Amino acid sequence: MVTNGAAVLDALGEPTRRTIFERLAGHPLAVGELAAGLPVSRPAVSQHLKVLKAAGLVTDERAGTRRIYRIDPSGIDAVRAYFDQFWTGALLAYKNAVEQTADHRDEESS
Repeated sequence: MVTNGAAVLDALGEPTRRTIFERLAGHPLAVGELAAGLPVSRPAVSQHLKVLKAAGLVTDERAGTRRIYRIDPSGIDAVRAYFDQFWTGALLAYKNAVEQTADHRDEESS
């Protein structure tokens, strides 16, 4: 399982995989239910699910003869951690810019 946020983003970069992932956000589904309404075959959906599972975005469990897929919260955590590193840096840069502007104004008014 991948825990890298960038790899998760790569997996979601493909539009059909992203649609599958978004459908699973509502509730767990089987491959046939996911394939309904998509412009790809059930085997193609299975391949997309394999990529999503390898990226740590979905898990599956056997229910009789079907496999039920659901979102894996740890994959969401990986994406969040990935963006948090940029968010923290962006906030620090903003804080520094505001402080420099305030310091510059103080120097001009003196």
